[in-house]
Amino acid sequence: MKYEDAYAFTRQEALEYIERESRGEMIDTIINKFKKIEESYDFTVLEGSDFTSEGVAFEFELNVLIAKNLGSPALLVVSGENKTTAQITNESLNFFHNFKDHEVQVLGVIVNKAQLGQVDSIKEVLSAQLPEDTIISVITCAPGLQNPTIKDICESLHGKLLFGGDYLSNRVDNFVTGAMQLPNFLSFIKENVLIVTPGDRGDIIIGSLQANLSSSYPKVAGIVLTAGIMPEEPVMRLVKGLHNIVPIISVEMGTFQTSAEIGAIKPRITPDDPKKVQLAIDMFNKYVDVTALDKSIITYKSDAITSHMFQYQLVKWAKRQTKTIVLPEGNDDRVLKAAARLVSQHVVHLILLGNITDINDSIKRLGLVIAPDRTKIIDPTVSEKLEDYANTLFELRKSKGVTLEMARDLMTDVSYFGTMMVYKGEADGMVSGAVHTTQHTIRPALQFIKTKPGIQTVSSVFFMCLEDRVCLFGDCAVNPNPTAEQLAEIAISSADTAKRFGIEPRVAMLSYSSGTSGVGEDVDKVRNATNIVRSKRPDIKVEGPIQYDAAVDPVVGKQKMPDSKVAGQASVLIFPDLNTGNNTYKAVQRETGALAIGPMLQGLNKPVNDLSRGCTADDIFNTIVITAIQGQEVNQPKPELVA
Repeated sequence: MKYEDAYAFTRQEALEYIERESRGEMIDTIINKFKKIEESYDFTVLEGSDFTSEGVAFEFELNVLIAKNLGSPALLVVSGENKTTAQITNESLNFFHNFKDHEVQVLGVIVNKAQLGQVDSIKEVLSAQLPEDTIISVITCAPGLQNPTIKDICESLHGKLLFGGDYLSNRVDNFVTGAMQLPNFLSFIKENVLIVTPGDRGDIIIGSLQANLSSSYPKVAGIVLTAGIMPEEPVMRLVKGLHNIVPIISVEMGTFQTSAEIGAIKPRITPDDPKKVQLAIDMFNKYVDVTALDKSIITYKSDAITSHMFQYQLVKWAKRQTKTIVLPEGNDDRVLKAAARLVSQHVVHLILLGNITDINDSIKRLGLVIAPDRTKIIDPTVSEKLEDYANTLFELRKSKGVTLEMARDLMTDVSYFGTMMVYKGEADGMVSGAVHTTQHTIRPALQFIKTKPGIQTVSSVFFMCLEDRVCLFGDCAVNPNPTAEQLAEIAISSADTAKRFGIEPRVAMLSYSSGTSGVGEDVDKVRNATNIVRSKRPDIKVEGPIQYDAAVDPVVGKQKMPDSKVAGQASVLIFPDLNTGNNTYKAVQRETGALAIGPMLQGLNKPVNDLSRGCTADDIFNTIVITAIQGQEVNQPKPELVA
């Protein structure tokens, strides 16, 4: 990875987003920019902020969120500059535990800019209080890195370079103000000194340049001329005729203000300063166990999946094999907005159903661009496929009393037409329900797409994208009061869906009691369903009956069911009935701000998914993406499971 590519998102960009957008929008942009860089390199590094601004709390939270959403471990760097050993170790331990509390794995702690005499004591204290596998390194101060260059100073002061452009990398170890008479001034020149003097002090300028050439005086790093005064013409002519001129910079500020600002300048390491870059690398290699760090990075595996990570992965998985999704509600504004985003990102091919003129007018009215090479618009009522589709429906449903005339009439309905496209393989999946009811959307699928072999119950799940994890809620949309057998089938289908989407299935069969404590018809149904799952699919980790808090809270789970492999860490939550499931998912969504993707129907031979009539364009976007993933071939590589 090239050095300059590391800067995916600058502090200034972050501040601009805070003013213009929201923190969530900023996080999304950071992640997307970094992921694009990540796809181009085998290994990438993200540098966090340096906690030098006034918004330290915000910066800490931002760093944690980015690391968590990228699934990245953290290497903590703590400044030891002008701090006692106790201050350094306390800050390091607080830093470490704060990241761990936010479930970000810390590979190591590096104390930078410590004094040589502090190295052993810092290591001793941290080694005694941090986990054994934590890398602990203490880097001492290095003047070559600690002090700014002439270029740093020129840029910070917004100065104008007059001479010496070839020596901007000169290091400034100290500075002196040239205000006294020349003989007295010369005694204050030290190695790598920066001289600050008014522009009309020709004697100081010439004396400093001569001292730099003399073997009797230390090296002069550069000269800053203050007050916007340019040297007199004879002095300028004399300077031009000299060889090896040190950098001379002119600034508008007075001498006192210039000196104050130079004292506050912090050094930087930039790509165009190879000396500093190499020195930094040498210092790092000298004090840090690079072999151990490499091993920690190579063997690291994230055990968390956040909402941002999951959404990013969904789009990535959908792009592996581009599928065609039919949208029966092609003239709905929300559908068209989602379609424009999907097509522009090359996620899917789309078929929009409806009146062609109306759809094109809506696209124009909304100011959208939907590429015609990735999108078809079909009006079922005048389609050349109408007769063929009607004949197929007639053959499939004539035993149920459907006549050819009835089949023709049904095929003018966008839901039947779209479902038939899926049945015939002319589309890989269908998404509807923004305008139509759930029954209108899924009835055709139940009539002739039907269920997969061995599955009797069509059910649904929501992907609940919480702040720190993604879990599945089922069934929250289809089955009002499932039997124990149906509940078991819902659990099995949901576990398989979780695995298909890269989530390790740990299934909680929810009830109003946990374990053997409860009695009654409702809890018995859940207990029986759990036993059926264990009998049919012993490979699935399942627990039930179990209460919601015991299923998701590690502390409560350990108290109520200490021997369970699911309690406290459930990733698939199966509700005993539609009333409980639907209300719970909506309560969690509203109260926590969680993103609910779905409902996604499971159990059908081919993917057909229903939308809520209150859905947003984002909801439609996400549902189309998961439908595309459902429609991918069985032999596609499965996402890596996240524990």
